[in-house]
Amino acid sequence: MNNTIRSLRLAAGLSQVELAETLGVSRQTVNALETGKYDPSLPLAFRISATFDRRIEDIFFPGAEDAPPTGGRR
Repeated sequence: MNNTIRSLRLAAGLSQVELAETLGVSRQTVNALETGKYDPSLPLAFRISATFDRRIEDIFFPGAEDAPPTGGRR
């Protein structure tokens, strides 16, 4: 899952530590979110959305690996 968390965080002038404190997670979790190594739970996605006053779908979007498989049997 791709996201715009890093750019939103930087635009808000927040460090990873400050965002982590706001969200109630560790700095490592923020880093993992920003690098796409961790997909948030739905409650965390809602907290991120509220923090940046954006819709979830404006922050998170599928990457190539998240696309549905093609082909297969009918």
